[in-house]
Amino acid sequence: MHRLTVALLAAFDALVAAAVGLAVIGAPLALFWATAADASWAGLWPLIAKIWQLGGLAPVTLTLPESLLTALGVAPDAGGFIFSLAPLALTAFVAIFAARSGVRAMRAGAGTAGVLSGAVVYTAIAVIVQLTSAAPLAHTITWQAILHPALVYAVPAVVGALVVAWRDGDRGLVDWVHDRVDETSVQWSELPALAARGIAITCVSLVGAGALAVLVAVVLRGGEVISLFQSARVDVWGAVLISLASFAYLPTLVVWALAWISGAGITVGVGSTLTPAAVHLGVVPALPPLGLLPSGGTPLMLAVVIVPVAIGALAGWVLRSEFVAVLGEDEPLLPRIVLSLSVAAGAAGFVAILGALARGGIGPGRLVELGPHPGFVALAVGVEVLVGVAILLLSPRRHRDEF
Repeated sequence: MHRLTVALLAAFDALVAAAVGLAVIGAPLALFWATAADASWAGLWPLIAKIWQLGGLAPVTLTLPESLLTALGVAPDAGGFIFSLAPLALTAFVAIFAARSGVRAMRAGAGTAGVLSGAVVYTAIAVIVQLTSAAPLAHTITWQAILHPALVYAVPAVVGALVVAWRDGDRGLVDWVHDRVDETSVQWSELPALAARGIAITCVSLVGAGALAVLVAVVLRGGEVISLFQSARVDVWGAVLISLASFAYLPTLVVWALAWISGAGITVGVGSTLTPAAVHLGVVPALPPLGLLPSGGTPLMLAVVIVPVAIGALAGWVLRSEFVAVLGEDEPLLPRIVLSLSVAAGAAGFVAILGALARGGIGPGRLVELGPHPGFVALAVGVEVLVGVAILLLSPRRHRDEF
């Protein structure tokens, strides 16, 4: 396909990704504005834009009016704070859309042009949104409101293009690196592909474990969530908006659950601790999604850390089978050690990124810090996955007796 055509299609992908994101946010808010809200229509677009920017990982500084602070009984000095906990459902949608665009562009033979075109268009949309959404009660720093959403789109697009380039070739730098790797011995030339497969298995399984933990929490603590809904005393529209916001933060809760499974735990306010072994929360906002948080912990619950170890063992079992298929019964130790460390490091890096994305603030005072600590979670998951991978990859194999 011609390079210009690929660039135009990639630009259209970026336009669609931004438009769909804004529409998903704007449709329920516009309906609410038209039927229930007693507010000026001039305030609708800034609200949509700030939520879209928050989904693009741009922190929003909120300044609450004195009348609202008085009605809520909040101290005047707590009227301004930074809201930075991102609704990762919006972030994930853009990232997946961008990665698919990068894959299509590379398969069409013009990956660089496609990725650049999409990134430029999405950045231009971020600029337009920032320049047209000024509001007295919500403020975003201009460079963050432009750069952060642009990176949310550009980085997955580059990753998607590089994956296809490594697998199918790009007639450029990636092919040159691939050829240099292929020139090494078989035990090393197969290592990058095996490591990538092991990292993919581990990362997908870790996210699945976090999602399963959230599902279990919904079953066990659904009554607490319903009680918080009822205590909010909202009308139908309030319940709908709270439910939509909860779904937008569902991936954030999945990352929190993954951090809890790893044993590193999370914080729900400055000075709080939530781990399988101990829970010290203090006062927690009466938000329905927070009703899923466990109310207690015991040292016996640390047994959940066996889940990342088992996931590492699964990846190690798959890789050991493929390693034997490539090299036969001759299995040198050093490549297996490097493969084990690579899978553990990849899983740790992936979890560190998720932890950083799922961490932020939602209010003043103690609420400036919620979510997992990326370094602690990465260390815990890295060690646990390494143990599981090493058990399967480094243990001696039992050879069959020949008669």
